[in-house]
Amino acid sequence: MGNVEVKRHRTKLVPEMEGPVARAYAKGRGTAPQLAYYRKSAAELAQQLPAGADVLEVAPGPGFHAVELARLGFAVTGLDVSRTFVALATDYARTEGVEAQFVHGDVAKMPFADGSFDFLITQAAFKNFADPVDALDEMWRVLRPGGVAVVQDLRKSATADDIAAEVRGMNLSTVGAFTTKWTLGQLRKRAYTPEQFEVLARESRFGSCRITTDGIGLEARLTKA
Repeated sequence: MGNVEVKRHRTKLVPEMEGPVARAYAKGRGTAPQLAYYRKSAAELAQQLPAGADVLEVAPGPGFHAVELARLGFAVTGLDVSRTFVALATDYARTEGVEAQFVHGDVAKMPFADGSFDFLITQAAFKNFADPVDALDEMWRVLRPGGVAVVQDLRKSATADDIAAEVRGMNLSTVGAFTTKWTLGQLRKRAYTPEQFEVLARESRFGSCRITTDGIGLEARLTKA
């Protein structure tokens, strides 16, 4: 693992998730199976959190997962670099009658005071951050002592067979399955292996992390000592 190299700065993805692109993405993520997944994920996380915990979701997109966490009684804030996503998430929370705040900002320079949150989560977004170590340092800064950050993302070491098996479980149309497999294959190029993520964690203020893998995914848990 000592020979693993990871770039500290990466080019940003294009196109930006704004306007029609963001709205199309939101539509694709707002299907019944996807919403059921967000409810399940939020319920699993809720078992790990103290009642009324202050939670930050980084890159919540349209806000579906963040709203499910807020629905369970947590004080939830979402931070996204896309102004369109901030507007969509705010509207969604209002429509659902749920209290959740969504803020525009960059993960590498968050507009929050030190020690503002008990728990932080980011899903399927870390591979897109231009400055991964800076992002981890900011996560550390905004957490309270003992706070935990959870990074869930695609795993670079996932194979084509792993991706195919994951897509089969999504019950998509033939065209949808083909498109999803192609997209995941492209995104995998930007993802991290567990060993690469461990390097980033060591270089950050967290100093270490605990990683588990499942299917095509990677989950890293980082604790602010």
